[in-house]
Amino acid sequence: MRIAVVTGNPKPASRTHSVALAVAAALAPAGDSGGPPDLVVDLAEHASRLFDWSDPELTRLTAEVAAADVAVFASPTYKAAYTGMLKAFLDRYGSNGLAGTVAVPVMTGGWPGHLLAVEVHLRPVLVELGATVPARGLYVTEPELPALDGAVGKWAETAAPLIRRALAR
Repeated sequence: MRIAVVTGNPKPASRTHSVALAVAAALAPAGDSGGPPDLVVDLAEHASRLFDWSDPELTRLTAEVAAADVAVFASPTYKAAYTGMLKAFLDRYGSNGLAGTVAVPVMTGGWPGHLLAVEVHLRPVLVELGATVPARGLYVTEPELPALDGAVGKWAETAAPLIRRALAR
């Protein structure tokens, strides 16, 4: 199983990025060493080129993410939705550009009042792009970050079997 992670936080190596990596590790096949995902895209490293539609590296990364079996898309909550940085990356895909990819929406935020943002804002754009989103997204609040393994593990108990079932089809 090829897993890609895309993080749309303006801060490089952010807490949101750590959550996305933890989700990828939780979804890794049994017996996997828990190493890094096959592809990691921290959009903060590409911010100055996100709107350059001819940028060869972003074109390559877009294609590699679409070719992954599972793609984790993560963003902090900004104004009750995902970041413009992640939206700019997703805008690089054409209609059904993520067809054949199982997507996992992940968001972080300061308080649980925005927990529906992952389902109401991020999930629909992934579905619009043709991705299969078989499980609920994960929303992690700042107070949960110190016990991240527990928060991700609890989510993965339900989500991982659904994601694996979608991959088997």
